[in-house]
Amino acid sequence: MRIDIITLFPEMFTPVLGDSIIGRAQKSGALEIHCHQLRDYAFDKHRRVDDTPYGGGMGMLMKAEPIALCFEDICDKIGKRPHFVYMSPQGKTLTQQRLKEIAEIENVCILCGHYEGVDQRLIDEFIDEEISIGDYVLTGGELPAMVFTDALSRMVPGVLSNNECFTEESHFNGLLEYPQYTKPSVWRGKEVPEVLLSGHHANIAKWQKEKRLEVTRAKRPDLLEKIKEQQ
Repeated sequence: MRIDIITLFPEMFTPVLGDSIIGRAQKSGALEIHCHQLRDYAFDKHRRVDDTPYGGGMGMLMKAEPIALCFEDICDKIGKRPHFVYMSPQGKTLTQQRLKEIAEIENVCILCGHYEGVDQRLIDEFIDEEISIGDYVLTGGELPAMVFTDALSRMVPGVLSNNECFTEESHFNGLLEYPQYTKPSVWRGKEVPEVLLSGHHANIAKWQKEKRLEVTRAKRPDLLEKIKEQQ
């Protein structure tokens, strides 16, 4: 997978996406992440990418043409049109299910909004979908883009050592993850559940399934309701 990110602050991404699992995946070639400075596509001496909104109102809006030029340049570079995502509080809330679907796409481009948003004409003509990471407003789209990129990258083959690394995690199949324990087997008088020490794989799998349901019912009963609605 190749992920292109259009942003006013490309330097924000290197510390987060250039290290650890995502950084190693880029070095191995399993994943490509490219950040593009939007101001490089501005066409005045001040490299302005924003202007006042028609009809009045507070704040500034991101102009359509610099974003369009940047996106078209990305299309030329990779030889095809990537799936274009705009990180927006007006978008649908990001879910693990949607991540699984987007992970099937080879090329994804992410637009990081700023100021009061983006000229609607750019959204109408270029954006394939708007995605939100929650019902709250942030200063810009960079942090949501990092969250989206990190979560999406984990689904790409070759990024994690084994698919089970993410298929057993919370939310992948609609349920939360079961409790996990490590050594020592007794910590401050608290013991690891005996079944996990038994070596009986069928019993362990049964326990894990039961605990996933138990944890989800206790912490996120709304997830169980969603599963029922989908059945």
